[in-house]
Amino acid sequence: MVDMQNLPQNTPYNDDDVILAARCLKAMAHPLRLKILCVLGHESISVQDIVEQVGTSQSNISQHLSILREKDILGCKKEANRVYYYIDDKRMLQLIKMIRDVFCENH
Repeated sequence: MVDMQNLPQNTPYNDDDVILAARCLKAMAHPLRLKILCVLGHESISVQDIVEQVGTSQSNISQHLSILREKDILGCKKEANRVYYYIDDKRMLQLIKMIRDVFCENH
């Protein structure tokens, strides 16, 4: 394991950004969570629509949405009786776009 504190101080990155990136990549490493993120892209989508597009149960989707929210990858808003999720960080949007461009045929 690399000790981030013992690296030279003239590095071209911020340790907090590296930690955030590692946390996000770890959360995204699950196939269903990655699929959810690919479905979302730049859009704000209701839980019901995510369930339909991803193809699993609402309780399963809700568990994974909760994990993505805990890791500050997703934001959500409630409108009437629907909850809409969206990717809340433009850096994450860039990363998801690259993943979609490389791995997702129907984006």
